[in-house]
Amino acid sequence: MSDAPAPQPRSTEYERFETEEGFQRAVDRLLEQPGRELRVFDPDLAALRLGSVERIARLERFLQASRTRRVMIVVHDPDYVTRHAPRMMSLFARHTHALQIHRTHEEIRELPDAFLVLDAAHYVRRPVARFFRGAIGLNDDAEGLAMRARFLEIWAASFPAVSSTTVGL
Repeated sequence: MSDAPAPQPRSTEYERFETEEGFQRAVDRLLEQPGRELRVFDPDLAALRLGSVERIARLERFLQASRTRRVMIVVHDPDYVTRHAPRMMSLFARHTHALQIHRTHEEIRELPDAFLVLDAAHYVRRPVARFFRGAIGLNDDAEGLAMRARFLEIWAASFPAVSSTTVGL
């Protein structure tokens, strides 16, 4: 018999946000959590501020923490990230082994929500991507697992859309 104390169960945290600032804080908080796979579903990634030095630095720290870390992204339209987020494209070029960006097939381009899910335990969700109203859930294995499963369905209905290199003629 071991004298070591039994591990304490993680307490689930759930917090709503109503503003863009609240959403940005929730995303930063999510990126600070331990995890291996970050999955992102967003119409175009514009709301995630992927042009900011701070957000790209957080994503880079996440990827550099372990060679097994992965970021999987699905968008309806990749134009924002390819035309207006050069820092994100640079991060993509440095971490092509760990970062993938897909585009949804035409039949699911009307999905209105957006979410990030880290492993199957932490998430940030906006039911309607046009608005910043939503919630963050930490250590919520039940909802996190459901969101991960939903992401995998969306991933299956998508295709690679962004290349880390530019090929010209």
